[in-house]
Amino acid sequence: MRIVVVTYGTEGDTRPLAALCRSLIDTGEETLLLADAATLGSADDLGVPSAPLAGDIRTAVAAAGSARSTRGPGRFDATASTLARIAQDHATTWMSQILEAAIGADALIIAGLASYVGFAAAEKADVPAIAASLIPLTPTSEFGSPFLPPRPLPRWLNRPGYWLVSRAIWRAFRGSTDAARADVGLPPGRPLSTDHPVIYGISPTLLPRPADWPAQTWLCGQWVQPVQDWAAPRPLQDFLDAGEPPIYVGFGSMAGLDRGALLDALVTAIAGRRAIFNPGWSTARAVQLPDNFHVIGDAPHDWLFPRMSMIIHHAGSGTTHSAARSGKPSIALPFAADQFFWAGRLQQLGIAPRISGAGKVTAAELSAAITAAGSDTMRTRAADVGARMRAEDGSATAVRIVRHLLGARQQTVPETGVDG
Repeated sequence: MRIVVVTYGTEGDTRPLAALCRSLIDTGEETLLLADAATLGSADDLGVPSAPLAGDIRTAVAAAGSARSTRGPGRFDATASTLARIAQDHATTWMSQILEAAIGADALIIAGLASYVGFAAAEKADVPAIAASLIPLTPTSEFGSPFLPPRPLPRWLNRPGYWLVSRAIWRAFRGSTDAARADVGLPPGRPLSTDHPVIYGISPTLLPRPADWPAQTWLCGQWVQPVQDWAAPRPLQDFLDAGEPPIYVGFGSMAGLDRGALLDALVTAIAGRRAIFNPGWSTARAVQLPDNFHVIGDAPHDWLFPRMSMIIHHAGSGTTHSAARSGKPSIALPFAADQFFWAGRLQQLGIAPRISGAGKVTAAELSAAITAAGSDTMRTRAADVGARMRAEDGSATAVRIVRHLLGARQQTVPETGVDG
């Protein structure tokens, strides 16, 4: 089969889809991954055929971060607005690019900001479509939408919250989506339906499958590929060999370190301990850091995180999964959107201390959190969660579900989408 996988977002959005493509290729399928050019490095590393979608997400996110770093949970911050504008500005071009890639395809797997256009392209091309996500979007009464403020609500209010979020997102994308649909002769669209199959690259250890999800919704486990043939740069290896496991600090594609307040608080709280800092998409530089920090570039989380004492991160879905899977405690400092949801999950599991988000945290809070994350109790809990997550095979489960849905094999798919 030939399967086109379409997503648009940051590296954390693209990397799991690249891992899923690699697993599909390893079982004999042909794949093509479409995503932003700046996020396709993981596809190149895994030998996954890919092509860029129009847009430049890294430049746009950096500009948004320079304008305004963070706001409170549940609000559309500068970065979220920037991402929405990218999707709006490129909807018609994405439609053309996806339709061209879909010629001769047996299915589209659709995720991220490309979802509205992706499903429209599948409709136009008349090929089966499967939704993929790293964030729980299917309505449930068990927890609220990850895009709403993380406040306890009566169970009966949780499900309507998903509808409110869906309608709000549709209002933001309706004009550009309908224009792209009209350009290829399709009628006006509507909010994304929950009637299609959905596969989630989410660990059931981190988030047990809600009992009220429909049968065509599967919680697979994290989509990740084993690290092979990766050697640490000599300065990094020398730093690791020189002392006790360091604290990891990195916020992926989040821009917001550049004005210094968060970075200053981290330096104060770490207080001379050994630390590794990955600036990611920010413009923070080594000159801003004391000598106990070692600055690195990209390194596979599965290789690096188990060698750390704890992980300080932004609580994006991918980094949250990799940090928990490593068996190390987290200190989660969410910037926006669903990051507050994932930070809450880590805290509820007892593998991250409760703390303010990136926009409000103080050095004193961070210092107390570092002490809590280093406690025997939290380290033991984190090790247990990591062991359970490493026993999951999310990519293999997703491949089996996709092949079943597309009729490639007569197989029995677990109702929950989880091996066991």
